[in-house]
Amino acid sequence: MPSIMPVFCYDEQILHFFLSFSRRMPIETPLFRNDTHRKIVHVDMDAFYASVEQRDRPELRGRPIAVGHADGRGVVATASYEARQFGVRSAMPSSRARQLCPDLIFVEGRMSHYKAVSAEIHEIFRRFTDVIEPISIDEAFLDVTENKAGLTLGVEVAKAIKKAIRTELNLVASAGVSYNKFLAKVASDWRKPDGLCTIHPDRALSFIDQLPVEAFWGVGPATAKRLHELGLDSAPKIRALSLNELIAHFGEMGSILYQFSRGIDNRSVRPERIRKSVGCEETFEEDIRHRALLEDALRRLAEELEGRLARSGFRGSTLTLKIRHYDFTTRTRSISVGTAITDRREILRLADELLDGATIPERGVRLLGLTVSTPVDERQPLLFDLAALPGD
Repeated sequence: MPSIMPVFCYDEQILHFFLSFSRRMPIETPLFRNDTHRKIVHVDMDAFYASVEQRDRPELRGRPIAVGHADGRGVVATASYEARQFGVRSAMPSSRARQLCPDLIFVEGRMSHYKAVSAEIHEIFRRFTDVIEPISIDEAFLDVTENKAGLTLGVEVAKAIKKAIRTELNLVASAGVSYNKFLAKVASDWRKPDGLCTIHPDRALSFIDQLPVEAFWGVGPATAKRLHELGLDSAPKIRALSLNELIAHFGEMGSILYQFSRGIDNRSVRPERIRKSVGCEETFEEDIRHRALLEDALRRLAEELEGRLARSGFRGSTLTLKIRHYDFTTRTRSISVGTAITDRREILRLADELLDGATIPERGVRLLGLTVSTPVDERQPLLFDLAALPGD
């Protein structure tokens, strides 16, 4: 029988690493090695889509712009820093963005162009190292412990990359440098835009101690709320609890908190990220209140998802239905089966089953999405699936 389960939104790679590591040692006597010899750089392009548009269109430079649809059900994909000064943010409804910044200029996105620019950025990365782990179209981890330029310090590599991106592509990147991925990513956000921050091993704890718990990778709204309810609003307070206590409160996430609060993250930079899911979604021009119309949308999504699965070659055994309400509240429901989900009829049958158990608000639904996950050749029931929602 299929089993319906909630979807937890933790980073699957993080959980897989710490779960496998913790299984190799008794919890009662934790001994976590802190590998501080590596040089990890996290490069994050600043307001990437908007910056590309301002670069390509001089008349937009210095003006508040948003990449996305201006009318109807539009959502801001990226906002320039000029627009951010007014409070405009990514994923914000375009109508709200316009209210905050009446002079906001909307630009239609050009995803194929952004991908081409991203490829140019990665060509720069490869001058220094082949150990590159893309996180998204505009950010990546690089292991530069051994680098092609023969530079001794990670910060030297980061400076060289930033300079090449600026001079050759006329774009701006921020970079974080440290001995692990967690700290490098935090560092890249520290002095944006055009930031460069290095966290040395001997200063890691003092740096971590000034961070809000929300800055910990993998901590979303629900986990953050639970941490605050327990009075764990800083790394020192988290370190005061034993591994047993943290796992009792947070499950496997407790092991991550235990190590991150101590500056430990021994995950390697993976040159290729394994695809974990394939999905699609549809945003409606008007909120849908009637089930028949939602079923029509599911049929369209099932057909689209079937095609995407075929093109990608991905085979997964979990189907997740995402429902975004009129007020942007988002709910997900998942169902797992014993075989790969590939056929539109099977997708639609499972989607209808998930929709049957969902609550449809009287004021309607603005978005539906379907995602297939849990690769059939690496199913691990204790791992959490990364859903489309941010945070928890």
